[in-house]
Amino acid sequence: MTRMLAMPSIATSIASSFALLIACRGPEAAPPTPRSSASTPHAVPAEATSSAQVGGAIEVPLEARSDAKLSGKATFTETPDGVRMVMDVAGISPGKHGVHVHEKGDCSAPDAMSAGAHFSPEGHPHGLPPTQPRHLGDLGNLEAGEDGRAHFEAVAPHANLQPGDRRSFVDRSIIVHAKPDDGSQPSGNSGARIGCGVIRP
Repeated sequence: MTRMLAMPSIATSIASSFALLIACRGPEAAPPTPRSSASTPHAVPAEATSSAQVGGAIEVPLEARSDAKLSGKATFTETPDGVRMVMDVAGISPGKHGVHVHEKGDCSAPDAMSAGAHFSPEGHPHGLPPTQPRHLGDLGNLEAGEDGRAHFEAVAPHANLQPGDRRSFVDRSIIVHAKPDDGSQPSGNSGARIGCGVIRP
């Protein structure tokens, strides 16, 4: 009789141990479900998240020349498209005024003639944007309002701000002229140089 009572007790103990083992293991982990390519976010290329600016900006104060009253500044930034220039000036006559980068970084002369000719490393003829080919320093005309103020933006394709490079604007001068650049040879007939700034970091 005693032997028969012991058998259920052993069976119950085995069943309890088995249940405890299952509880400790937990449910089987399901294999990861593969994501479709449509739901997977695409990686963003490094160049798409970077700024368009390649080189540092150079801010150039403009000084009046040829007895003018001009004041202002020009900011040059190297971009993948060339050199972008943003200029703000005041104290000039209403209307259009030629704007050029000249070959020498020298504004010392009272008439700014020390800045030399238009910057043209390839020796191209003069021209107004978007004409090609043209001097690398030919930026076109800014236009001042009745208050004598002007905001001007231009991009010089193929130019850069790398010191020593043959197409670099560094160590050149930015010139504002008294009259419009009419596109004629050899330099646009734009008159006196009324503003000058040396492009230098």
